[in-house]
Amino acid sequence: MQLTLLCVGDVVGGPGRQVLRQALEVLVDRHRVDCVIVNAENVAGGSGLTAALYEKLVRYGVDLITLGDHVYRRRDIIPVLETSDRIVRPANLPMAAPGRTAAVATTRSGHKVAVISLLGRMFMPTQANCPFAAVDRVLDGLPSDVKVIVVDMHAEVTSEKIAMGWHLDGRVSVVFGTHTHVPTGDARVLPGGTAYMTDLGMTGPYDSVLGRCKHRVLSALTTGVPTNFDVATDDVRLRGALISVEAGTGRATSIEAIEFMATADG
Repeated sequence: MQLTLLCVGDVVGGPGRQVLRQALEVLVDRHRVDCVIVNAENVAGGSGLTAALYEKLVRYGVDLITLGDHVYRRRDIIPVLETSDRIVRPANLPMAAPGRTAAVATTRSGHKVAVISLLGRMFMPTQANCPFAAVDRVLDGLPSDVKVIVVDMHAEVTSEKIAMGWHLDGRVSVVFGTHTHVPTGDARVLPGGTAYMTDLGMTGPYDSVLGRCKHRVLSALTTGVPTNFDVATDDVRLRGALISVEAGTGRATSIEAIEFMATADG
């Protein structure tokens, strides 16, 4: 049996939440999506995730949630990280960090899908341990009946993401990158059966600089005077990928980048 996974790139602020809600209403039915996986790193005002917004994502139909370097930016998410079985913190943070290193959802057809989040170490503000050693440890601890495994590599450097794809080829179903907010054109299935894409891109306003008001960013860059980088509002899109995976083996058979434009009446 083939499972269809929808993996969604960094959701940015209110505009990102709006288009996510609109898109899931359409895409889940159109593509018969079995599991929705979302990076919610920037959901709350462009940085972090709150407990209330976590509940909103679940109501939209999100099955599994990953985070990144802003994992603890909103402190009220910590109890959610400690109790929910839908959300993970990066697995290569210190062992004492609050939250799960893996989460498993059961699809409507009864198949299990696991998700793991990792942080890159190059040019990232968060001090993290080796992501390669961390993912090996988490994989060793997953139940043997979990065949479909998705890994979010939240990293700045493309080479670090690509290296993780090769490290996990044939061992997980999907490796996708997040964090840069720029979608890449390299979606493919690696020789071992792992679907790979260096960055899913951003779900949010594209008339912007990485989701922030472009005039404010340009002002800071050209004058050197700091300013607040408010979330932009125009040209709102969902970016991500649709992946087909064999339920019995966990091997991916296809991956395609996907884009959904927000509608004005949403």
